[in-house]
Amino acid sequence: MNKSFKNILKSIAVVVSTAMLFSCGNDIQEVRDFLADKNLPIGVAKNVYTVHTDSGRVDLKFSAPLLHDFSNRKEHPYSEFPEGVRIVTFDENNDSLVVVGNYAVSWSKTSISEITGNVIINNFSQRKKLTTEQLFWDQKTKYFYTEKVFTLYTATDTIYGVGFDASEDLDKFVAKRQRGNIYINENN
Repeated sequence: MNKSFKNILKSIAVVVSTAMLFSCGNDIQEVRDFLADKNLPIGVAKNVYTVHTDSGRVDLKFSAPLLHDFSNRKEHPYSEFPEGVRIVTFDENNDSLVVVGNYAVSWSKTSISEITGNVIINNFSQRKKLTTEQLFWDQKTKYFYTEKVFTLYTATDTIYGVGFDASEDLDKFVAKRQRGNIYINENN
């Protein structure tokens, strides 16, 4: 009798546990709304590494130690990289551009990213390097801009200033409130 009583208790416990598991009725939208209301990410990923290809050619490599996915925001969905990013882009000639920073936010609706904290952009083929504390990157127009202090190193110049706009490859740029020696080739 004692054994059958234990079996009955076990059976009741299994039935009650199963009923509790299946009684959770939150749908996906309720969970997303809850996370958005509490300002929590819908997903977290560690050691993110992505390779993007276009027509079989690698055109971007992206890595970040931590990703917070806030794509559940209705107005302004975004991804946050609180421990920094490293982005390597490749053009048709396989020349690379490397962008690193200590923190980044990327808004998916506008395709604009903000990178902050020790931002460095290296264009090795053109021997150009930009350093600043904050940079905005418009991925649609392939354009960088900042209103912060910057330093641009080229093969012949070091330009200091406040405010900078440039094409994504740093080939064409506007340096605002600049100082330093700038050599101009009058043939171009």
